[in-house]
Amino acid sequence: MKKQLLITFSALCLAVASTTAQEDTTKNWIITGENTFLINQSSFTNWAAGGVNSFAGNLIFNYDFNYKKDKWNWDNKVLAAYGQTFQKETDWRKNDDRFAYNSLLGYEMDKKWLYTFFLNFNTQFTPGYKYDGDGNGTLTSSGFAPAYLSLGPGIAFKESDNFKINLSPAAARFIFVTNPDIDETLYGLDDGKKSRTEFGASLDAYYKTPIVENVSFENILRLYSNYLDNPQNVDIDYTANLFMKVNEFITVNAGVQLVYDDNTKIPTIENGVEVSSSPKLQVKQILGAGVTYKF
Repeated sequence: MKKQLLITFSALCLAVASTTAQEDTTKNWIITGENTFLINQSSFTNWAAGGVNSFAGNLIFNYDFNYKKDKWNWDNKVLAAYGQTFQKETDWRKNDDRFAYNSLLGYEMDKKWLYTFFLNFNTQFTPGYKYDGDGNGTLTSSGFAPAYLSLGPGIAFKESDNFKINLSPAAARFIFVTNPDIDETLYGLDDGKKSRTEFGASLDAYYKTPIVENVSFENILRLYSNYLDNPQNVDIDYTANLFMKVNEFITVNAGVQLVYDDNTKIPTIENGVEVSSSPKLQVKQILGAGVTYKF
């Protein structure tokens, strides 16, 4: 079933990408996209030092839809990613699951400065579980549980599509947990509530630069301070991606994401028992070689 989900997800996203590319005939739009399939695999046979056979496959779809006419700019980025890893002891488990839509509408007040209105939306596709030492899973997330929606007016500095910073001093953020089987207090919601509203300041920064030939480094930083609850505790979401091009189709991708959310409670486990929960730095890493198709 999980293999079928991976294949179906890939086919649907490729179909959407092809349709979008064909329908764009205006000169004001610049549309670029990357479809990447990453593979990690290790196998051991009669290996004296021991080891665990494993396989991982990840699909990443990354598209930019940017519009410019006169003094108006409208930048849109859609990111969809899903991955599964397999080990004999644990069977199939999810190792990546993301959907993000980021939009920035701007009106030029100077050559590189804009009045802006931004919208960011983040969630995932499938259920996620926390596993104990015996491999038993507890449901902790699913589609739209949680989901994050942020929006607000601001000011941006835009050097190019590869370097831009947007600051919004009046940004609203909404957190949703729509699945009744998930503990909403894990994500800062009150017990029995399905949403939480915040109001504060938001900063979004994007920077991508070449390092050497066929190697580029991408940085994505998001900061948020909630005026209504401990504004000194800034939420941080930082992603760093390294893209290494072998040839026209083969790439090696390495990425790390660091997240600190003051409202997200991470359990502390001692001797297999949860003794407390508190905000902690969350770290996710992905490394793989695979096939990338760009247009």
